[in-house]
Amino acid sequence: MENHFDKRLDPTLLVPGAKSVISLQYNYFPKKKQNDHTYKISKYAYGEDYHHIIKEKLYELLNFITTNIGEVDARVFTDSAPVLERAWAKKSGLGWIGKHSLLITKQKGSFSFLAEIILDLELVYDNAFKTDHCGNCTKCVDACPTEAILPNNTIDGSKCISYLTIELKNEIPSSMKGKFDNWIFGCDICQNVCPWNRFSTPHNEPKFEPHPDLLEMTTSDWEEITDDIFKRIFKKSAVKRTKLTGLKRNICFLRN
Repeated sequence: MENHFDKRLDPTLLVPGAKSVISLQYNYFPKKKQNDHTYKISKYAYGEDYHHIIKEKLYELLNFITTNIGEVDARVFTDSAPVLERAWAKKSGLGWIGKHSLLITKQKGSFSFLAEIILDLELVYDNAFKTDHCGNCTKCVDACPTEAILPNNTIDGSKCISYLTIELKNEIPSSMKGKFDNWIFGCDICQNVCPWNRFSTPHNEPKFEPHPDLLEMTTSDWEEITDDIFKRIFKKSAVKRTKLTGLKRNICFLRN
């Protein structure tokens, strides 16, 4: 977040002459989930890498805009550049930012990817979402096993299971022993306990469907995973980000 801070605040540094930000969300809540008694990966990584899928759709929308309006100067984004996605989504009226720092939409919950098109076109703007419907609820705060959710609605990244299992390249701190609840890639605990996610409905994106073998994997299957199996099941998945070595590190951390 410290890098390119000026670009996060000023979209015209990303698209010269920018006048609008179109905020979008794309549901990834799965029809079927992993067994609770095996090693777990975050739901967003069940299928193919969302970056490619969503960017393709953003370019389709941008093509529709240019076809109907004319040439515009624009760029598309989905978790891929210094863009304050949740802040823009809130300003666009899509929802509010919960205590777990994720965007929550009243009718859909929080299991959605966020994306943007920044362009030099004036639009009729939506009103910002001003009401925080979390109220006094602290279920996500209470459920976080590493106490990563802070009182000011921010996350202590150094304690977040998602950071520790994906971004961290060094050894996981021993102080985290016994706190991972079998998560080996990402974590959905704060979303799973959120009352607003009772409104989550299954997505209809075929490319988000998990590999047939993924949901059937037992703890022993994970512990014995080979390079060939890893490549077959996670061929186009975001799980490739941590590589097999990272996944094995996380599994070993939970076992030992």
